[in-house]
Amino acid sequence: MSGLTLELARSLIEAAEEEARRQELRLSFAVVDAGGHMVALARMDDADWITPEVALGKAWTAAAFRAPSDAQGQKAKDLVAFAGSISAATHGRYTPQVGGLPLVLDGAPAGAMGASGATGQEDEAVVRAAMERVVGGSSSRTTT
Repeated sequence: MSGLTLELARSLIEAAEEEARRQELRLSFAVVDAGGHMVALARMDDADWITPEVALGKAWTAAAFRAPSDAQGQKAKDLVAFAGSISAATHGRYTPQVGGLPLVLDGAPAGAMGASGATGQEDEAVVRAAMERVVGGSSSRTTT
């Protein structure tokens, strides 16, 4: 089987939880497919109640634009009205904040993973570490 599976999404979340614990962070994680649909979502004990929704938004944004969610945040700084329009058009899913990274499998966009609960940079670092551990460098791998 190739592509993003529930098993792979769970492995990514497990790796992210381990990294977050190592850093003494309490985060939530979301993994979405290439269409932005949730595959898996987890909230660590003591993570703030809103963090699952924010993690999902970051993952959705990274999947939709096939780029780190922070890239949209950089664009939004200069295009405030446009960013507001995108947010309204996507019913609030658009979350242009640091912490979501796209996932590439077999050379094709497969989805994304997002985290929330710490600083954006810490969120993204945990996601990056999980992806590197589970699927290898630069968040991509070949499946068979």
